[in-house]
Amino acid sequence: MPPAVSVEKGLGPEGRIAVVRLDRGDKINGLAPSVMRELRAAAESFEDDAATSVVILTGNERVFSAGFDLKDGEGRARAKLGLGEQRAALRVGPRMCRAWWEMEPVTIAAIEGPCIGGGVALAVSLDFRFCGAGAHFRVPEVGLGVNMSWGSLPRLLALMGPARTKQAVILAADRIPAEEALDWGLVEKVVPDGSAFAEAMAFAERIAVLPPLPVTMTKTSVNRLAGALDDLAAHMDLDQFALTNLSEDSREGFSAFLEKRPPRFRGR
Repeated sequence: MPPAVSVEKGLGPEGRIAVVRLDRGDKINGLAPSVMRELRAAAESFEDDAATSVVILTGNERVFSAGFDLKDGEGRARAKLGLGEQRAALRVGPRMCRAWWEMEPVTIAAIEGPCIGGGVALAVSLDFRFCGAGAHFRVPEVGLGVNMSWGSLPRLLALMGPARTKQAVILAADRIPAEEALDWGLVEKVVPDGSAFAEAMAFAERIAVLPPLPVTMTKTSVNRLAGALDDLAAHMDLDQFALTNLSEDSREGFSAFLEKRPPRFRGR
C-alpha cells in the first residue's frame, strides 16, 4: 500500500513553509492506525527542522478526513484484544494529535469537504483552520456509544466554549456547516470551495516572512497557557473510550452504523 501522507518542505518565503498532505485517493481519507502513524511521523519530522516556520496540513480536494477507518483490519481487531492490549492499541490516535499539538512551527489546517470524528480531533490539534464553504464538521462518537477522546475535549472547549462543545459532541448526528463552524469559533475563515489551501498558503506566507524565533516562542507560550489543564481534563479519556467500547450500546452503535439503520440504545 503506498503512503497516505506526503511531506513537501522548502516552500514559500525563504523556504519556510511545508505542506503535509493526507490523501488516500478516495472520498473518505480514513484514519486507519497505519495512517495515524504516518501523520505522527510527519509531525515529528519537524522536531529538528529549524528552517520551517509554518506547516500546512490538508486532505484532498474532496475530503479532509471522515475519521477513524471502521473497516480497517487492524482497527477492527482491537475488539478481540484484552483490556491491556486494547489500551496500548488505542494510544495511536492521542499520540498523533499530541505530536501535532506540540510542534514548534505554526500549523494550519486547510479543510475541504467532510471533517468528521478523528478528523476533527486532528484539526483542532493545529493552530489555525481554514475551510471551504461546502465543508462540514461532525463528532459522531457519542452516537456510536463511545466518548470523544484523543485529548479533543479541552481543545474544542478552548475554541468554542462549554455550551457549543457539549452541543457538538452530544448531538452526534448534527452536522456543523462551515458558516456555523465560523460563528462557533471552530474555524478562522470560510472561503469558496477549492480555495482553502490557497487561503492557508497566503496566511502561511504572512507568517513565514516574520522572524522565526519570536513566532515560535509566542506560539509555544500561548499553547502552554491555553492548554495548561489539558492533561488534567483528558487524562482519562482513553480509559473512558476503552470502557464505553465494552458496552452493549457501543456494539449497537457500531452495528447500526455499518448496517445503515437507526441505533437502539439501552444504557448498558
